[in-house]
Amino acid sequence: MWFCYVLECADGTFYTGITNSIDRRLSMHNRGRASRYTRGRLPVRLIYAEPHRDRSSASRREVEVKKMPRVKKRRLGT
Repeated sequence: MWFCYVLECADGTFYTGITNSIDRRLSMHNRGRASRYTRGRLPVRLIYAEPHRDRSSASRREVEVKKMPRVKKRRLGT
């Protein structure tokens, strides 16, 4: 199973990505080992994760979420 996820960074910005292991990926982000964007904005916290059957559908959803305005991303996490 794949996931599209949204993180909130320490500076209040959002990061959207995909993974097949939420726990592992979140741990990597918080250790500064996952992406350059989050590396300088630690710690990060998971605000949203959406399961998908395959990588392709998770990637399509990632593109949709990345296009969303900030307010809409915030609402995903509630």
